[in-house]
Amino acid sequence: MDGTVVATGRHRVVIVDDEPDVRETFGDYLAMHDFDVMLFDGAAALRRWLDDGGSFDVALLDISMPGEDGLSLARHLRERTKAGVVMVSAHGDPIDRVVGLEMGADDYLAKPVELRELVARVKAVLRRTHVPPAPVDAPPPTTIAVGPMTLDLDARRLIDAAGGEVPLTAMEFDLLRVLAERPNRVLSREQLLDLSHKRSDEPFDRSIDIRIARIRRKIEHDPGRPQIIKTVRGAGYVFSRGEGR
Repeated sequence: MDGTVVATGRHRVVIVDDEPDVRETFGDYLAMHDFDVMLFDGAAALRRWLDDGGSFDVALLDISMPGEDGLSLARHLRERTKAGVVMVSAHGDPIDRVVGLEMGADDYLAKPVELRELVARVKAVLRRTHVPPAPVDAPPPTTIAVGPMTLDLDARRLIDAAGGEVPLTAMEFDLLRVLAERPNRVLSREQLLDLSHKRSDEPFDRSIDIRIARIRRKIEHDPGRPQIIKTVRGAGYVFSRGEGR
């Protein structure tokens, strides 16, 4: 049933999958771990719920669904929310993972999904995306210059020269912060994976290159000739306070 509520807990997870057994299994297990879970059989059902004012903390999106697929839905969610997005694929195809990350997903799972890993991944995404508001009497936030922009570490926001917010996913923010906090220091892909808490089981994770390219499109005046995040051939990346935009 569209919008089925499995349980009420601290954080809300929406599960969008056209296979009833899959979404109910995921929903029941997450509910056992104190999540507020809502189930949807397709992108259209979730869109209707969001249009009626629905909100969530993490979305689990099946990639292959009739009608609108999970990749298109992920792009729509990324445009309108900062909540976490986890793609789920029955094929485990590396290209699905790359495209999912390009669409702004925070993580990726291949079916069949081990349920304990599912909970662990959801909790990890929540830690990166669910930042409690700062108290009213909190000290001024720590900031780092990123070209003409400002990276607000406490608020987890990137502010442009005009005072507007430049949208970053949680993982993009973590990666940019790691680089910005270590200016003029060459960091390998392995170091970036460790420091941004995105360690993969794979010896080489293209997600770093993908996210660097996406960040450059947001902070560099000419992403093809980056001045802020530079590539050091055969070594990794280095952050310098260039002119940016």
